Amino acid sequence: MRTKEFLSKLEHEQILEAIRKAEVSTSGEIRLYIHRGRLKGGPVEAARREFVRLGMNKTEEQNGVLIYIAPQAQEFAVIGGEAVHEKCGEELWQRVADKMSDHFGRERFSDGIIEAIAYLGAVLEQHFPGKPVNPNELSDEIIED
Repeated sequence: MRTKEFLSKLEHEQILEAIRKAEVSTSGEIRLYIHRGRLKGGPVEAARREFVRLGMNKTEEQNGVLIYIAPQAQEFAVIGGEAVHEKCGEELWQRVADKMSDHFGRERFSDGIIEAIAYLGAVLEQHFPGKPVNPNELSDEIIED
């Protein structure tokens, strides 16, 4: 699918609201990255590169999560910081991927992303609860690059 077509089907404001809502009760950070153009290598490898480039590896508690989508390649990956991976393991990424895949197969992209964000928010809240002073370390904006 062309990236422009994919982006036109996204409900950007609802996705941003889902991110904000998910981050209220956790110190974790969730970001959405939409890759424009061809994917070089696999989606997990590309997601790891962006995770570092975006500074997500520098959060105080290593508890950032990146949802990386490459529409043109029809691929996506969900990865997280060291602490998230240590506490939740590979099972978390597979559960989120399964939730997204179900929706993506029916071209309900926003629903898949929003469900993934809500689920990730609940998991992050369990392992990384919010603090009295809970700064938003990373922008909630959707990255389209």
